[in-house]
Amino acid sequence: MPRTVTLTFDNGPTADVTSHVLDCLAKHRIKSTFFVIGKQAETGDGGALMQRASAEGHWIGNHTYSHTTPLGELEAAAAVWEIERAEQVLSRLNQPRRLFRPYGRGGRIGHHLLHPAAVATLLAGNYTCVLWNSVPGDWRDPDGWVHRALEEARTADWSLIVLHDVPSGAMLHLGRFLAQLREEDVEIRQEFPARCTPIVDGRVVQPIEQYVANAPVESS
Repeated sequence: MPRTVTLTFDNGPTADVTSHVLDCLAKHRIKSTFFVIGKQAETGDGGALMQRASAEGHWIGNHTYSHTTPLGELEAAAAVWEIERAEQVLSRLNQPRRLFRPYGRGGRIGHHLLHPAAVATLLAGNYTCVLWNSVPGDWRDPDGWVHRALEEARTADWSLIVLHDVPSGAMLHLGRFLAQLREEDVEIRQEFPARCTPIVDGRVVQPIEQYVANAPVESS
C-alpha cells in the first residue's frame, strides 16, 4: 500500500508562524487542517489568518476555546462550554464540516480526552472527532522533529501527523519536511484515516470508551 500522510496543525493561529506555514503549504500545493484554539482565533490577526487558511482550501477545526485542561478532566458544563464557545468563534468561516480535536496534553490518547457531556455535544452538533497517530513532538524538539516524522511516515501506511503552528521555531523546518515527503513520493492527503475518526458527522462509528472519562458510550 502506498504511504500516505495527512498534515494537521494545532494550537494556533499565531502571527508570523501560521502565515509561514500557509506559505509553505501553498508552495508545495498541500491542503491541511488547522485545529485552532478559539481564544486565539477571535483576535484580529488570528481571525484574518483563519480567513486566509479557509480561502486557500484548508479545513479549520475546533480545538477547544482555552486549551488549558483536557475535557475529560472538566465538569460537564465546562467541557461543553469549551466546545461551544470555540464554535461560536469559528462559525463565521463557513466550513463544510464541523471538525473537533480534543486536547491530549502532549499527544496522549486516553480517558482524559472527552467528558461524556462533550461526546453528547459532538453527536448533537454533527461533529467529526479527529484524533491522531503521529506526534513527532515538534513543540519540545524544534530541530529534531523532522527526523521522527519522516521515520513514522516511512513505516506507517497512513500517518495523521500533529504539528503545531506556535512560536517554538519548529515550523522553520516545515519546508524541508514537505520537500522530503515529495522526494520520497509520499502521498499527502487532506482527508483523515478512518481509524482516527471515531465520531463522524455526529455518529459514533468506532468504540470510543477508551477516550471518554467516567462512563462508556455505545457505538452505533
